[in-house]
Amino acid sequence: MNAPIRNHVASLFLLLPLNAALLALPAAAIAQPAAPELRALEITSDDGLRAGAELSFKVEATRGARINLRINGLARTIPLSETGRGVYTGSYTVKRQDRILPANPIEATMQLRNRRLVTNYSFPASMANPQAAAPIAPVAPVPLLKIDRFTVAPIDKVEPGAELRFSLNGMAGGAAEVELPGISRVPMREVRPGVYEAAYTLRRTDNLTPSRPIVASLRVGDQTVRTNLTQGLTADARPPVLRNLSPREGEAIADRSTIAVSATFDDAGGVGVDPKSVRILLSGRNVTPDSEITPQFFSYRADMQPGRHTVDVTARDLAGNSMQKSWTFDVVAPLAAAPAPLVLQITSHANNAVVEGGTTVVRGRTAPGAVVEIKVQAFNPVAGLLGLNQEAMTQKVQADGDGNFSFTVASQLPLPGTRYEVSMVSYKAELRAESRLVLFQKQG
Repeated sequence: MNAPIRNHVASLFLLLPLNAALLALPAAAIAQPAAPELRALEITSDDGLRAGAELSFKVEATRGARINLRINGLARTIPLSETGRGVYTGSYTVKRQDRILPANPIEATMQLRNRRLVTNYSFPASMANPQAAAPIAPVAPVPLLKIDRFTVAPIDKVEPGAELRFSLNGMAGGAAEVELPGISRVPMREVRPGVYEAAYTLRRTDNLTPSRPIVASLRVGDQTVRTNLTQGLTADARPPVLRNLSPREGEAIADRSTIAVSATFDDAGGVGVDPKSVRILLSGRNVTPDSEITPQFFSYRADMQPGRHTVDVTARDLAGNSMQKSWTFDVVAPLAAAPAPLVLQITSHANNAVVEGGTTVVRGRTAPGAVVEIKVQAFNPVAGLLGLNQEAMTQKVQADGDGNFSFTVASQLPLPGTRYEVSMVSYKAELRAESRLVLFQKQG
């Protein structure tokens, strides 16, 4: 009895719509704008529909549209991106919990301005049982195609005229290329067996998209494999910096029920902080497990006794550069006869909050009639590509009769992950109060 043989060869299918039909149009329709078109769907798989197989999709359609694929058996849709003129691509890795059958339909939805087109495709019959055809004679197993290494020579700065030099190690005798998001596909040349190289000089008109990965692909025969670039384009030799300390260094805080200790990580131009490397000690006690830690900030809240407290923070970025920062603050019992201080409190957002959209309204409370001076600085750190810092706003507002005030935080370039550092000073008579607020633009 012939044993089933695992299919290691990628399947390439050009699928035509199931509901394709020829319609006779009236002559008046010729003068109308061209309707959106979905012409063909091409699928590449490195292992059929099995768990762990990578499905790559390519659609030819009208330019400037949004296209999503839905396959019965998947809990999510698969978005396609326009990577060429009228060419849309995307990929999906089959999970163990997926239930994809060859008979399941593939629904492609295309949105172009106010027009929507839905076209159905089907998997070809050849995918129904990829193990059915047993070979007459034993066949040597096909080597597993993989990319062993994909790197770039770091440059000083991403700017017009800078040359990006890529290197890929994999199986010999293939065809490789690098996909630069927002620019083009750059073919790679095999300079030695299994070693591929490519160079690209940035142009002034290029629009390198920082939110999408740089992808290399290697094709040998009918197999294709892809991998993302995991390092930054620029050299990262600088350690991250801890900013926006709260409480501030040397600050005296009146005894209250809960105190928040927090700070933001700034690795502008680098590859970002590794949250797993962060360690936080408060007066010698390890509070890391009880802290909220992200690549952008950390925060710890607890009741604290009066006295001096020391914060020690250590961390590393993904390039291995380490940092260490220590500071102290005091918790003091309030004096019974002390005059009431000027209050400046933010009521709408917590420190290090994540906000939606490019415009955010911040509300606060201070003394009635007090003048509040606001400065907003926006930091757009994009690891390995560019860091755009801008003064988003300088403004003065006056609190109303109840002490309430508000202002709007906006950025001309609201990239995901943008950090807004808001500094506020409240003045009334001889009294003065300061406060700081850090907000992050939502990722994705």
